[in-house]
Amino acid sequence: MANFWEIKALSELTQSEWEQLCDGCAKCCLLKVEDEETGIIYGTNVVCQYLNIEKCQCENYSQRSVLVPECVTLNSDNLEQVYFMPSSCSYRLLAEGKPLPEWHPLITHRKESVHESGHSIRGKVISELEADDLQHHLTGEWE
Repeated sequence: MANFWEIKALSELTQSEWEQLCDGCAKCCLLKVEDEETGIIYGTNVVCQYLNIEKCQCENYSQRSVLVPECVTLNSDNLEQVYFMPSSCSYRLLAEGKPLPEWHPLITHRKESVHESGHSIRGKVISELEADDLQHHLTGEWE
């Protein structure tokens, strides 16, 4: 039997299916810096203050776009913004016609697989409340 993400378009997913696609890596919560002259976006090792770094979950998920207006609440209507998501993002992969990675919790049936595989931000970041100038926390061009 085929998996829902293999037979449905992203626009056809239920809210529950949509939420299940998130692998829980929290890379989308990394703060980014755009070079105003070149338009190049750079990643940092700094995350939004509302992210629980150990759980890789937003502490205010339902209010995230109110509390942080630049937080993209991705849905099937704004998938053109998917380029802001990391290259390993499930939504981006599926929008680009690619399969989910082998470490994705929907494949492994284990929520921890994203962390065990090293594909989450757990243990690699600091909160924006602890960071000084973001220029000191650049990690390279955004993937």
